[in-house]
Amino acid sequence: MAVDGLSAPVRVVRDRFGVPHITAATTDDLFFAQGYVQAGDRLFQMDLRRRAVQGRLAEVFGVNFAGRDAATRRMQYRGDLEAEWASYGSDTRAIATAFVRGINAWVAVAQERPPQEFVLAGWRPEFWRPEDLLNRTDAFTSADGALAEVFRARLVASLGIARARALLPAEIPPVMPAGLDPQVVTYAVGDALRSVGTAPFFIRLDAPLSRSVRLEPDLTGSNAWVVSARRSATGAPLLATDPHRTLANPSLRYLVHLTAPGWNVIGATAPWLPGVVIGHNDRVAWGMTSFPADVQNVYVERLNPANRHQVEDRGRWTNTTVVTESMWLKGRTVPITFDLEYTPRGVVFAVDSEKNLAFVVRWSGAEPGTAGELASLALNRTASAAEFRAALERWKMPPAEFVFADRDGVIGSQVAARVPIRSGWNGALPAPGWTGAFEWKGWRTLDELPHDARPAAGYVASANRSLARTGRLHDVFESGRTFTLDDFKDLQHDVLSWTAERLVPLVVRVRVDREDVMRARQQLLSWDRKVTTDSVAAAIYVTWERTTRRMMAEQRLESDLAAEFVSRAGDVFVAALTAPSRRWFDGDVIRSRDALLGRALTAAVDELRAQGGPVEAGWSWGRLHTTTFGHPLAITDAARRLFAVGPFARAGYADTLMSTSGPGFEATVGASFSAIFDLADWDRSVAQNAPGQSGSPASPHFGDLAKLWAAGEYFPLPFSEAAVQAQAESVLTLVPAR
Repeated sequence: MAVDGLSAPVRVVRDRFGVPHITAATTDDLFFAQGYVQAGDRLFQMDLRRRAVQGRLAEVFGVNFAGRDAATRRMQYRGDLEAEWASYGSDTRAIATAFVRGINAWVAVAQERPPQEFVLAGWRPEFWRPEDLLNRTDAFTSADGALAEVFRARLVASLGIARARALLPAEIPPVMPAGLDPQVVTYAVGDALRSVGTAPFFIRLDAPLSRSVRLEPDLTGSNAWVVSARRSATGAPLLATDPHRTLANPSLRYLVHLTAPGWNVIGATAPWLPGVVIGHNDRVAWGMTSFPADVQNVYVERLNPANRHQVEDRGRWTNTTVVTESMWLKGRTVPITFDLEYTPRGVVFAVDSEKNLAFVVRWSGAEPGTAGELASLALNRTASAAEFRAALERWKMPPAEFVFADRDGVIGSQVAARVPIRSGWNGALPAPGWTGAFEWKGWRTLDELPHDARPAAGYVASANRSLARTGRLHDVFESGRTFTLDDFKDLQHDVLSWTAERLVPLVVRVRVDREDVMRARQQLLSWDRKVTTDSVAAAIYVTWERTTRRMMAEQRLESDLAAEFVSRAGDVFVAALTAPSRRWFDGDVIRSRDALLGRALTAAVDELRAQGGPVEAGWSWGRLHTTTFGHPLAITDAARRLFAVGPFARAGYADTLMSTSGPGFEATVGASFSAIFDLADWDRSVAQNAPGQSGSPASPHFGDLAKLWAAGEYFPLPFSEAAVQAQAESVLTLVPAR
């Protein structure tokens, strides 16, 4: 195929599973081809995502998205572009430029012959700019500091500082900043933050469907672990990684292999980014999990009643900075305008006019070099574990814990993020802006962030600091045994509930005056604690555990706070139930705890009966807990048949290593991509990436990987030239247009 923009031929070998292996003579041609190939497979996903993260959805969806777009634009980078590009590395701008030229080469074709998704959606693809890779929305929405502060402030306002601190996990004790009135931080303040990056959705199709979702919020989790050579049956490190993200179609990850002078790296990237985010090169392998580093702070600012564009700062009124922007709306012939306003501490995202207060968020994403995952280019060319760790200096967003290993046998972990050093408070609660006493005083270094180099135990494991998943991993690895690649496959699909092992024995004491509930109790006691698809007891347990957490929280908190508390502080419940105290229970705490467990089990049985019959009928967890890879265009029956993939019964739940969760019983979050890298022989590495590499229903690779994924099976990830050729399905040669 002749393509404008290349200097020499580029070979693209597509393997049997849809993974492109791209070989080029120059870096420029390599990333041009990566952009071209990824756009060919995922252009509609890339286009819709770009509109979403840039606050441009109202252009194609209309006025209902105007407020959401304005909120999203407030969180974008507005600093110096030269400093921004330089932060990622000296050649990142050139790579981004080549990558975007490749995207645009495909866009030129797609504008003439729009892919089916664009026809149905009602717009045509646009050309890209290198700056389109510098958005901050993904990083902002994956960080949780600001929303967590708002929640804690509401908790303190409801309970008082002492009781709130007693209920929250010990690692985040709220410390009240002098001058803060937590009562002013209302639910509406949190709503304003939540509007940033709200996922796009269609309510109708703008074109007829001639042939032939919901997008959940990005709830991030993940597991990653590595064992050293002495703990591996291969004689070299083994590394596993499985990010937990929204289970959507197309997948949030794209697999690619990039080879050119100075480059030989394979793994998963975001379709709209160059390079590889999670993977391996000739010498180093790495995985990552999200890490709860606090990179955001909310400030309460006093507004001048006589001039709403001034805030108090150390006893004086200081002017804010106001930037007026235009926004095009679908169906309008002229744009509307709106203001972005900044105080010395950050961007204004909400105002309480009655109290003359403004709410401001400061976050690390306002700094150069914090576009989500773009710094992965610096990781791709490292030749040792030491080089890899040093390259993480460039990774600033999103906060992540990396697990890595090299061919020399060195393994380790390192948290990487742009984490501020705070003065005067710990950042757990919003702070008054007018005093000047609560400021940022620089950034934490890699050595000051959690890390583990050459661990003596022979393994490193990361699971977002989840008590249940981390506990299960430590139970497995502390056994002292050696591990094979097949062991790691089993561990990525491990559904033994660490939490159930601790909570189920408590139902021995439960007595309820209902035969069906007591039969359910007996099923729990005889259950093997594995959340499998064929298990009735697993359905009872997950429903009972969830109901118990909710009822416990509602004993101490109003309903809206209780729901958010359960989602944020889930790890506190195991200790609270196994060692009951007056912190959570009144009177005789053992008897009170047992009564709550009984009420929760009764409610769980009733909920399950409402789902399809009595517990004894024989239906199982997999009947309730299913995944359908939803597509944003799948809003009619015909469109769902064309674009949606599934449903598939799913084992596991939120707190198993095979973590699957979502609203109600549906599994909408989990690991659609996972990989195991064998450092003894890269060609033995394997992966999953459901539902498929392509976003086009016309492609054979649209949903071909979903059944493998649902069955817990992997496909090979060939790396050597011989292995790539052995798996080749097709070869495309891109040649310079004459």
